[in-house]
Amino acid sequence: MAEENKNKQLNIELPEEIADGTYANLTIISHSQAEFVFDFIRMVPNIPKAKVKSRVIMNPQQAKRLLAALNDNINKYEAQFGKVVMQKQGGNGPEFPPMNFTPTAQA
Repeated sequence: MAEENKNKQLNIELPEEIADGTYANLTIISHSQAEFVFDFIRMVPNIPKAKVKSRVIMNPQQAKRLLAALNDNINKYEAQFGKVVMQKQGGNGPEFPPMNFTPTAQA
């Protein structure tokens, strides 16, 4: 069985329209008994309405594998670049990314 798995390869296609990626600075995660839903959102300064840019739905086992892979990658990132420091937010609500962009140049 181990020999069979060693010879299998997964061929993954990355379409050009997806290769550039989508920027998100907020993720909202919800779940039911059967699935986890990840909404990736882009918040823009001075715009009161944020847009969901992508939604990914996973079963619980895949979500747990994602958690492990993300944890592993963050540990590797911190070993190479230093600790990621989380910015504290006031209150008990969700922690949103800072949106206090200020202009630094004039055109």
